[in-house]
Amino acid sequence: QVPLVESGGGLVQAGGSLRLSCAASGRTFSTYGVGWFRQVPGKEREFVAAITRSGGSTYYADSVKGRFTISRDNAKNTVYLQMNSLKPEDTAVYSCAAGALLSDSSYYRRERYAYWGQGTQVTVSS
Repeated sequence: QVPLVESGGGLVQAGGSLRLSCAASGRTFSTYGVGWFRQVPGKEREFVAAITRSGGSTYYADSVKGRFTISRDNAKNTVYLQMNSLKPEDTAVYSCAAGALLSDSSYYRRERYAYWGQGTQVTVSS
């Protein structure tokens, strides 16, 4: 088990910034790839960004490239999602997820992640 807890969500105006955190417990966090996904009511959960175990590679959805940055600090067992230039369409519940044995293409697939946090609400007003 890899318990994950997200924080940092909130209400922000369009054009503003937020930084989400995904904190994990346990000594094996550095052996997991981590992704961020988001979901709005009535729609499927969609991929936002992901980072490899070492942090050496990152992946982004086209809709957030150039605006969002994912990073991790394995010493703190934490992954971050820096979100800049936020738009109303970024409004969603954001969840982090951890998975083992992830490869390039599988980072984008939610079914490849075994452990999920409960999510944090991000609301961007126009």
